[in-house]
Amino acid sequence: MKNVLFLLSFFALTTLQAQENKFNLLIGTYTKSCDSKGIYVYEFDSQTSDFTFKNSTENIINPSYLTVSKDNKFVYSVSENDKQSAVSAFKFDSKDGKLDLINSELSKGQNCCYIINDDKNVITANYSSGSISVFVKNSDGSIGEVTQVVQHSGKGINEKRQEAPHAHMVYFSPDKKYVLANDLGTDKVYVYQYNPNGGNEVLKLKSSVSVNPGGGPRHLIFSNDGKFVYVLQELNGTISSFSYAKGILAKVSETTVVASDFKGDIGAADIHISPDGKFLYATNRGTANDISVFKILKNGKLEFVQRTSTLGKGPRNFAIDPTGNFLLVGHQYTNEIVIFKRDKTTGNLTDTGKRITLCSPVCLVFTKI
Repeated sequence: MKNVLFLLSFFALTTLQAQENKFNLLIGTYTKSCDSKGIYVYEFDSQTSDFTFKNSTENIINPSYLTVSKDNKFVYSVSENDKQSAVSAFKFDSKDGKLDLINSELSKGQNCCYIINDDKNVITANYSSGSISVFVKNSDGSIGEVTQVVQHSGKGINEKRQEAPHAHMVYFSPDKKYVLANDLGTDKVYVYQYNPNGGNEVLKLKSSVSVNPGGGPRHLIFSNDGKFVYVLQELNGTISSFSYAKGILAKVSETTVVASDFKGDIGAADIHISPDGKFLYATNRGTANDISVFKILKNGKLEFVQRTSTLGKGPRNFAIDPTGNFLLVGHQYTNEIVIFKRDKTTGNLTDTGKRITLCSPVCLVFTKI
């Protein structure tokens, strides 16, 4: 009898551990360049890197960036579509991966390219109009019309890419008291005080900091302890390290994702930190199509570790699974997601040989099942 109970307990524990190793992988795509249904949901095994298709949406235009609610019951997506750009709310069944459209609202900004949410609001960065839009979130998960539009102004020295403001990212501070916004066109990172119940003044400018002219801030990430912010600049490949406290950024150091002997077009794209907070990763598109690995030092500075090909073209976005075992890179132009194995000790990446073939994958988000 004891042996039977032991075996039952063992199998129950094994099953639970297997379930804990599996996550939903949500993938946003561009839909106009090839055959895509919009948002795709896969199950991903963080121990084996195996994956299984679960579900997809229908007829959502260019859901190029996604965000999932804290309770895992709703997904919010941009539709990057020029003057008709919008945000859509979906009811999400994490078990079967089904996404049911609740409603959509125009963003009142052109080509929204990044989206975040909390219990009260959904916020987008609108690239072409250089603005930020705030939507109130309703109790049923739907969104209301835009309640606030924050318009940036100015330009940079790059006449082709910085002729006007281009808001490229919005990001909550760890304590949710501020929203940081990168503007590629003005070479600035803006810090907004966040009042979730503020009506038409949810965001109020607290401070801003400039990067070197022509840098083009694209994405940023906070260190795991919240003391540092790393800003990746698309146009010159620089990573600027800033100390952070109470809505104020102060530059600490700079490094680059560009090799010293590189000749070609630079298009730095995405930046993330490993779950253990020890390593930072950043991609570079253009003609490089590679990813750089850095060790994060105690003083916030970065130490170069590795630079390797992403094995595709257009590594616009990537994600590290919640266990830190694998790093997945979505390639906009070669239509596949390349799965790399992470060495947790060194930070180095090696190719697993596994690929998720998909039309123009440009946003990868892991969620619990």
